Amino acid sequence: MAPEEVRTLFLFESLDADQLTWLAEQGRVERRDAGGLVYAEGDPAECFFVLLDGTVRLCRTVHGDQVEINRTAQRGVYGGATQAYLGDDRLYRNSMWALTDAEFFVLPAEKFAHAVRSWFPMAMHLLEGMFVGMRDTQTLVGERERLLALGSLSAGLTHELNNPASAAVRATSSLQERIAGMRHKLAMIADGRIDGRRLHGLVALQEEAVERVAKARPLSPMETSDAEDELTDWLDDQGLTAGWELAPILVSGGLDIDWLDRVRAELSAEELEPAVRWLTYTVETELLMREIADAATRISNLVGAAKQYSQLDRAPYQVVDVHELLDATLVMFRVKSAGVRVVKEYDRSLPSIPAYAAELNQVWSNLIDNALGAIGDAGTLTVRTGRLDDQLIVEIADTGPGIPEEIRPRIFEPFFTTKPVGEGTGLGLDISYRIVVNKHHGDVRVSSVPGNTVFRVLLPISPEEPPAG
Repeated sequence: MAPEEVRTLFLFESLDADQLTWLAEQGRVERRDAGGLVYAEGDPAECFFVLLDGTVRLCRTVHGDQVEINRTAQRGVYGGATQAYLGDDRLYRNSMWALTDAEFFVLPAEKFAHAVRSWFPMAMHLLEGMFVGMRDTQTLVGERERLLALGSLSAGLTHELNNPASAAVRATSSLQERIAGMRHKLAMIADGRIDGRRLHGLVALQEEAVERVAKARPLSPMETSDAEDELTDWLDDQGLTAGWELAPILVSGGLDIDWLDRVRAELSAEELEPAVRWLTYTVETELLMREIADAATRISNLVGAAKQYSQLDRAPYQVVDVHELLDATLVMFRVKSAGVRVVKEYDRSLPSIPAYAAELNQVWSNLIDNALGAIGDAGTLTVRTGRLDDQLIVEIADTGPGIPEEIRPRIFEPFFTTKPVGEGTGLGLDISYRIVVNKHHGDVRVSSVPGNTVFRVLLPISPEEPPAG
């Protein structure tokens, strides 16, 4: 190809004679038949192509399908190794097909890179600043965002753990006091020289009290108040001191006047008060032990949710139940979602899927955090799962004000945010999109009207091969 012919291509029209001569010497003309592949997405980017004649189309692979992103017959358009000047090994980022017989001016990638670096040093600095600098900035800010999110979730988890831990400490302290009281009352009963038959009967009533605590039916506030008043009157009628202190404990344990009448039938008037107090201590110790067990279970569940969320002890790529991942993420947001109505609409028939679990949790975190931010102090967050053909669907919906139509096309752009300066990095949705689309070969879609914004994540149920790590 002659130098003057090279000048007719708009990309090279401002070059001087020596530069045009060099390009003409380094490049070559190649032809492709109609329907032929010019270069393939994912192959090493070895050449830079400039269209001389014909019609071509550019395609990207999405969900295993070739999606056309451009079709043109404009002379001088280019593709292929467009970023060879950045220096590191690169792959073709799309595929080019010849729709008609086509002709190209072709430069080897290393020659194109040499020309850009040598002839346009100022442009190279700008391009490096734009591409490399943005990439590094995106990495650093993304890491910072993940750390901030982890710090926020950790603070919420700490608060959640503190409640049952404090309850367990309080219950343990009270339990120690009640056990000491039981020993004291037992000594008083023994001093009263209760005969063996009556003592055995009292022990049997103690065992029954323990069983009643385990089966006690929760009462409404009104039922509780009425039952406590009745027991207080009964205790007062029997001459027991401070019966109002004992009644709430006995009612919580499911004990009533009929049961107390049976206790009275076993004992003399002098033995009744120490025996009732001993039995009350028995009920209270059972209630305290149940409280400690409940607190320990809550702590265990929270730790389990944290492990499920972090996936620290799991393989990066594994078969997972998305409902377990969603539940773990919701636990991490329990403090932040206080006051918000959380609705879970799970399709439990969905199969487990192979996925990068920890990174999917990051997706759920970003979407739920954005939804809670949109809802504010009151509203509804809905987490829904379902199936569409061979894809699993996870929807995160909120009742916030919605996303304005004019900014909706930009929400997945890196660094785009509607939050005030310093309050958002604009990377949450970008990171989520790359995790779902690039790593899992899925898709993220959004629909929004005031009062109903829905982010829909689609994941392949049975990927043909493990997604890229």
